[in-house]
Amino acid sequence: MIYKDSSVQFDVNSQIKRIISVNIQYSTQDIGTAKITFKLTKDGEPLPISNATHGKLFMRMADGSEFYVNTEVGDAFEGVLFYVLTNDQIKHAGTVTAELYVSYDNGQSLSVHKFSFEIDKALVDANIAPLAEYYIEDFEDLKADINKTTDEINQTLNEIKAKFDEFENIETKAGAQAKADAAEANAKAYTDLHAAKTDNPHKVTKSQVGLANVDNVKQAAKTDFDTHVADNVRHITADERTKWNGSQLFKVTNDVGGVLVSIGDTDDFYTKIIQSGRRFGTFYSTGKATNAASTNSTRGVFHMTSTDSNGQPSYGYVIAIDWQNNMFTNYLDPNLGWQGWRRVLTSSDLSPTWNSVTLINGAKQDSVYPLKFSVSNNVLWLRGSFGTLPAIGTSVAKFTNKPTQTVDFVVPTIGSYGTARFALTTDGDLRYDGMLANDGASVSRVSFNIGIPLW
Repeated sequence: MIYKDSSVQFDVNSQIKRIISVNIQYSTQDIGTAKITFKLTKDGEPLPISNATHGKLFMRMADGSEFYVNTEVGDAFEGVLFYVLTNDQIKHAGTVTAELYVSYDNGQSLSVHKFSFEIDKALVDANIAPLAEYYIEDFEDLKADINKTTDEINQTLNEIKAKFDEFENIETKAGAQAKADAAEANAKAYTDLHAAKTDNPHKVTKSQVGLANVDNVKQAAKTDFDTHVADNVRHITADERTKWNGSQLFKVTNDVGGVLVSIGDTDDFYTKIIQSGRRFGTFYSTGKATNAASTNSTRGVFHMTSTDSNGQPSYGYVIAIDWQNNMFTNYLDPNLGWQGWRRVLTSSDLSPTWNSVTLINGAKQDSVYPLKFSVSNNVLWLRGSFGTLPAIGTSVAKFTNKPTQTVDFVVPTIGSYGTARFALTTDGDLRYDGMLANDGASVSRVSFNIGIPLW
């Protein structure tokens, strides 16, 4: 399916929330394609969504219509919900004020955020004025509305019946029909008599109908007109035709300015780009597509510059940017194939920020050289020191940045000048695993200056 997918990111917290404009605009002709994707976070992490979680969306349209609807789950692990506006809802042009709620089976519920977006009335819908609609949540409201409508219909029928009674007093149906039949017969007789006259009874002259202004000259034969119509050279010059035929023939976007190639969850990124042929174009890809640049959705451009003997692109490149503003590149070589995605490093990657480590289980920060951490280019860096080692096998700190497999390493100790063993586990625990050279009785602190890969 093709959607105008607009992404909104909300954090679930108790801070003051004002209605925000999310800079989204749909058209009344976006039928079945106006999709709003909500990415929810809580305490800096994606909000977990399970079978016990229900997303509700309330919308108040510009004409007073109100809708209270269920959202759908886009990605339970990443906290993603979405809703596609119905054919009736998209016809309500103007500013839409909305609020997203999350409720749970245990009775808890959350108001996530209030926001607004726009529905622009398409030119083709200029004369369409949608009626106000309201979503009815229970049967009693529905029953009351039906009873009210029934009373109004009965009142209208009674008024119509009274009008017919008045008409019967004025003229009977049979009498009116007889008069109409007589008028029709008289009119037909007069018309037939007038049509049978051939002596120009109204004395019309050629000047009165404009024939005096027509030259009495010979007209070209139909074959001459047909020859002219078939002569395409007469309609444009040969240079113009050559120029037009040699112009750029490939589109960069689709007909409405959207991406040229859409890559879905079940698609292979490389295959979809190759199928576009030799061209320059734009694309959108979900983060779930095979060989996607990122686990986040991406947008970007591609340029396939040549083809092989089978007409398939053999050289080309792709530039992709995800919604977190990370840039990735890839290159196609006829001998080596796709080179694989490479993320472009930024100034924040090359100049990381150092953060204090929260120690646990009795470990104490060194006042002069406290333990700090930084993450850059998928590497966890540790520097500084701490004292008061806990029991062997005990965690001294916990990180949200986790390696794909446990990493063992050693660091020097101060005081005894020995070596302490540590491990960073796949749960993010910095675990103390004992000493190598002594029993640690005279160790005053351990010192870190190490980078730990997270892949």
